Amino acid sequence: MTHAGTVSQRTLAGKCYCGVVHYAVADEFLYAANCHCSDCRRTTGSAFKPFAGIARNNLVVTAGEDSLMIFGDETGNNTHCKSCGSLLYSVVRDGAFVHVAMGTLVDDPTIRPTHHIFVGSKAPWFTITDDLPQYEEHAVARASGGQE
Repeated sequence: MTHAGTVSQRTLAGKCYCGVVHYAVADEFLYAANCHCSDCRRTTGSAFKPFAGIARNNLVVTAGEDSLMIFGDETGNNTHCKSCGSLLYSVVRDGAFVHVAMGTLVDDPTIRPTHHIFVGSKAPWFTITDDLPQYEEHAVARASGGQE
């Protein structure tokens, strides 16, 4: 993730809770969702994980690379700050994409979550109160190439 990637006209900053790890990501997200699967709930400690998906080469760690804690491998993992534990992003889709944890973005992205996924395994104590579409598992792939 630290190699030079594609740079958009607008780059967003992100960082962990303690500020040791910083990253830059192009504001060119292809999709965004709220994931309610048990893995996302456990890794965030929350009812769901709001994330935005983008090609992996569009995210660059700009500070604190030696402070990354990676659960998984190069083709699929959750990447945290090892100092504070913040989940920064997940590497998905055979290593081709990252799902940026939207709560770690410092800047406001142009995309917003458009649906909820894995609501079949959502926390029983949480009620979804918005009108976004809900999917029991993954959302149906869109023609634009976006897929969670």
